[in-house]
Amino acid sequence: MFDKETYIRRRAELKKLVGNGVIVLFGNNESPYNSPANCHAPMRQDSTFLYYFGQHRDGLVGVIDVDNDTEMLYGDDIDIEDIVWMGFVDSVKVLADAVGVSITGPMKELSHVCHEALAKKRTIHFLPPYRHDTKIQIMDLLGIHPSQQKDAASLPLIHAVVKMRSTKEEQEIAAIDRACNIGYEMHTTAQRLTKAGTTERYVGGQVDGIARSMAQDTSFATIYTQHGEIMHGNPSDAILQDGRLVICDAGCELDDYCSDHTRTMPVNGQFTQRQLEIYSIVEACHDYVLEVAKPGVKYKEVHFAVCRKMAESLKEIGLMKGDIDEAIAAGAHAMFLPHGLGHMMGMDVHDMESIGQIYVGFDDETRPNLEQFGTNCLRMGRRLQEGFVVTDEPGIYFIPHLIDEWKANGHCKDFLNFDMLETYKDFGGIRIEDDVLITNDGCRFLGSKRIPYHPAEIEEIMAGNK
Repeated sequence: MFDKETYIRRRAELKKLVGNGVIVLFGNNESPYNSPANCHAPMRQDSTFLYYFGQHRDGLVGVIDVDNDTEMLYGDDIDIEDIVWMGFVDSVKVLADAVGVSITGPMKELSHVCHEALAKKRTIHFLPPYRHDTKIQIMDLLGIHPSQQKDAASLPLIHAVVKMRSTKEEQEIAAIDRACNIGYEMHTTAQRLTKAGTTERYVGGQVDGIARSMAQDTSFATIYTQHGEIMHGNPSDAILQDGRLVICDAGCELDDYCSDHTRTMPVNGQFTQRQLEIYSIVEACHDYVLEVAKPGVKYKEVHFAVCRKMAESLKEIGLMKGDIDEAIAAGAHAMFLPHGLGHMMGMDVHDMESIGQIYVGFDDETRPNLEQFGTNCLRMGRRLQEGFVVTDEPGIYFIPHLIDEWKANGHCKDFLNFDMLETYKDFGGIRIEDDVLITNDGCRFLGSKRIPYHPAEIEEIMAGNK
């Protein structure tokens, strides 16, 4: 939580950008784990509510009346039974005072505010809801069925929030730097524990433990798997095998801001020549982003510059063939890289994804291509601006079912060497990921501690894993 003036300033700017009406920002409620009284812990607050109202308690709703220049926080104070089981929690009034809000009330008063605004035909702005309890609350307050709420969400509010949250303040950048340094501890722990005979679940659990003991929590479900060709391969009971590669994609939340890194390592601590050949291509693509990402450049252009560099290298070793520009246009590179180069990051690991990727990663100038395989997974395409934080995560994957499908239907056969691809079906995948801040004249990696990713560094840190 930042100082009171931060939230006052942010709400004032939001009023200017939205212009009129009543803004309603819903905080999250507790989410039951397997019964109403057994909830996920810690409770994860809605990021946009946090951005403007700063409080983590469940059951809160912030209201900003733009026309009357007033701000309110609604929620019910806890009772003695809650105190017995959960400990004392400050009153809603105390929470409101801490972020510069002077008007508070119990949750039942929120319905009066909304009904009065509706009666006067005033615009009520809300963001696309992503939790079902919030959808029910919106239906009760505004009479909009959950199936219609995404379309009824306020475009002026969406654009205002995206504009403000996309450009990170210095204190936000400092928070992400701190989270990335915890990411260093998470990933070096994985590198030191990875060895044949250990299970994926054990190493993944130790990585999660670092996040939960040194930060608030993980920023997403940790990926740790020998099946690196599976994009979201969570740890299983599988035993790590000598000669395999393992991907660790993990991050934490600290002070409400995220980190997100990926490292790939050989289980036995030594890359084979074939592994090193592919790894070096990904490594070069990862580093190339530092040369081309800067303000004014579309991240979509950075993505395709990386794809071209990757394809040229894959052609050199025989996995691709033909004219590279034609291959990229046909989407042949997506055989190896079926996802985008990166995404926005901040309070959410996929920052503001719940608001809508088309508003966060794209704009009126840059639109997504939903037709082409691979390109349809590009999360970030718009022009970069100073203060943006994006991930840089190129990868090369050998997905047996995808190889079989494209080979069977002849897709991109003029650009892919399917005979050679057959010999890589047992390879898995490689991804290297870091978090990048766009500066006034270029970009830099976030975090003062660099997680080892050059092959010699990885082999050195894993040398004692016996």
